[in-house]
Amino acid sequence: MNKYVKRYLIDAMGGMAQGLFASLLIGTIVKTLGQQLLRLGANPVFEFFVSAGNFACEAHVVGAAMAVGIGYAMGASSLVLFTLVAVGAAANVSGGAGGPLAVLIIAVLSCECGMLVSKKTKVDIIVTPLVTIAAGVFFTLLFASHIGKAAYSFGNLIMWATTLKPFLMGILISVIVGILLTLPVSSAAVCAALGLTGLAGGAAVAGCCAQMVGFAVMSFKENSWSGILSQGLGTSMLQMPNIVKNPRIWIPPTLASVITGPIATCVFKMQMNGAAVSSGMGTCGLVGQIGIITGWFEPSQAAVAHGAVAVLPGIFDWLGLALVCFVLPAIFSVLFCSILRKIGWIKDGDLFLQ
Repeated sequence: MNKYVKRYLIDAMGGMAQGLFASLLIGTIVKTLGQQLLRLGANPVFEFFVSAGNFACEAHVVGAAMAVGIGYAMGASSLVLFTLVAVGAAANVSGGAGGPLAVLIIAVLSCECGMLVSKKTKVDIIVTPLVTIAAGVFFTLLFASHIGKAAYSFGNLIMWATTLKPFLMGILISVIVGILLTLPVSSAAVCAALGLTGLAGGAAVAGCCAQMVGFAVMSFKENSWSGILSQGLGTSMLQMPNIVKNPRIWIPPTLASVITGPIATCVFKMQMNGAAVSSGMGTCGLVGQIGIITGWFEPSQAAVAHGAVAVLPGIFDWLGLALVCFVLPAIFSVLFCSILRKIGWIKDGDLFLQ
């Protein structure tokens, strides 16, 4: 059982997270950089950044990168690995908000099917890709749309949470969206589909930041500055293989989100009035923070439709942004992690990124 858990969850999920980082996340960072630089004036170099980022963020590109990462981690032969490009693209596009999870499941199944026949015949160059792609398409048709619907079902829970008082709403949305961010599910796609803006969007940003900043800072002992950058500006999904091995490492950043969510909604009244997709991005490329800042000055159409207006932020607003997104998640996550280390729930090496 341990062998299968390591192969299908720890190794495969680690490869998927690296593929996601090498496509969607780095693409988002590059695109956001280009978009912000273009505010200074038109420039071919800045436009190039935006175009490059857009290409890297395409759903089929992201799916292909994740599937190849999974296949590589599973030791797939070259023909299986190359064919997984198409399988991953199909699964991610068909899976919608559940695309990453669909890619994980379908790429693993397709890889195993391909490996069953790889190098077993004299016409391997035909048989292996044929079996791999046929299995991939079959499993995509069978599972992908249902995985996508399951991911969007979280949207119903999120929308219900928006009807609650700001305190409870802040807790629930912060925790739920933060967890979605770390799971192999697209929190950004869910937030975009729900048009999550306003206070609810602010709570979502708080939860995402708690996960990303929390894991980045509390794992500094194991991962140093590379871990700060890859998790703090990339994705906390990199920790999923470690979460599978020891789920208790997920407690500190999740508890931090329980605290920072209502602080965002009740104390600082932090609103995400930029693009709704930014609500589910956290500190990835600082997209969440840029969304809040641009929402102050130029609210998105979705936010305006819900009554948002342009405002001139004061010191209190900037302080809230810094505390909720960076300072408090770091402090609380390290504090809770220290407690769990003392009682033996978290041990040295549990947070190490392979």
